[in-house]
Amino acid sequence: MTIGIIGSGNVGGTLGTRWARAGHDIIYGTRNPQADDIQQLLSQAGGKARAATLKETARAGDALLLAMPWKVIQSVLEGLGDLTGKVLIDATNPLLADLSGLDIGTTSSAGEKVAGWARGAKVVKAFNTIGANIMANTSFGSEKPALCYCGDDTEAKQIVKQLAEEIDFEPLDVGPLTQARLLEPFALLWISMALKYGYTRDIAFRLLRR
Repeated sequence: MTIGIIGSGNVGGTLGTRWARAGHDIIYGTRNPQADDIQQLLSQAGGKARAATLKETARAGDALLLAMPWKVIQSVLEGLGDLTGKVLIDATNPLLADLSGLDIGTTSSAGEKVAGWARGAKVVKAFNTIGANIMANTSFGSEKPALCYCGDDTEAKQIVKQLAEEIDFEPLDVGPLTQARLLEPFALLWISMALKYGYTRDIAFRLLRR
């Protein structure tokens, strides 16, 4: 599968590297494909990764990962061109700048906004409730960290499930895209526990069944 990474920060860089090492073709979308930080990412990811402009990446990717700061999402999506039929994995959270809360919530979500801005795309909310350090190393002994995802398209969700399993998460389908209204505050819980209340970033959630 060819996966376009829209956003080359911690989340995009980490997931792109892991999926490249799992055998996928990775394209890092960036305004400057020759930038030093992009070249460093390509070196880390190995031979299955390359860089291109944002629009070229959107056109070439079978699936796209959206992992950019909330404040730029709308303008970036509007510049990508026609995304009809694309699987768009939304890993964003509508965080306030000081991480004290969310810009939107309860009656809507970033995931739903993304679906409105990227009309025709098959949007799946995923990879937004856990830190990039856990994405880089999912090992917790015999346990696998939970990875919640939601969306309205069954085929797109199956692709996200596969991508999560390939990097050793336990993927949990939690329903339609409106469930992003719950997953985004859930992400804020992880952030506050990790950064404010002393649990550190080396934490993950796990679903217990009986």
